[in-house]
Amino acid sequence: MSDPRILCIRHGESTFNAAYANDGVDPMLFDAPLTERGHAQVEAARLQLRDTPVDVVLTTPLTRAMQTSLGIFGQHPSRPAIIVETLHRERLESSCDQGRSPDLLMAEFPTLTLDHLPATWWHAEGEPDGRGITVEPLEVMMARMEQFVTALKTRQEATIALVGHGTFFHHLTGRWLANCEVMEWHWDHPRVPAGD
Repeated sequence: MSDPRILCIRHGESTFNAAYANDGVDPMLFDAPLTERGHAQVEAARLQLRDTPVDVVLTTPLTRAMQTSLGIFGQHPSRPAIIVETLHRERLESSCDQGRSPDLLMAEFPTLTLDHLPATWWHAEGEPDGRGITVEPLEVMMARMEQFVTALKTRQEATIALVGHGTFFHHLTGRWLANCEVMEWHWDHPRVPAGD
């Protein structure tokens, strides 16, 4: 069997992205949702990908990623399964990267299966900083990334869409993806080391 086609798709603009762009200060927006501009970016990506066969979508449980996944692929002609998993979640270094409990998410996303998630599925080890954020060490995220790549290699689908986040995708692909940018990637592509 040939290697799958893997599409990395960063989520649309979030309320955190929009606020942070103004002054570079964490606006303390936990699990930030998409902005109106973000929804428009999702719609543009939906049109861009509507003729691309996709077998499965792997999305993180962060709200902006699930909104993006449903917006692009919820009515896609291929009808891909949308699977929520945590290994490619964003590195927790800002308020927007701290998630919400599965109970809260299930109420907002009833069409997605979320009951397999632990109550706290984001990074929560260590002492919180002055903002109350427990920052995930970069080395911990990199180890998680390798776990994700190993798991990805076991999948049997021909085309896999990964809906995720800027910092994670930067270290995975070597590129900073724009909101809703689509990049084709292969697991032999060199990763960006933790120090870069």
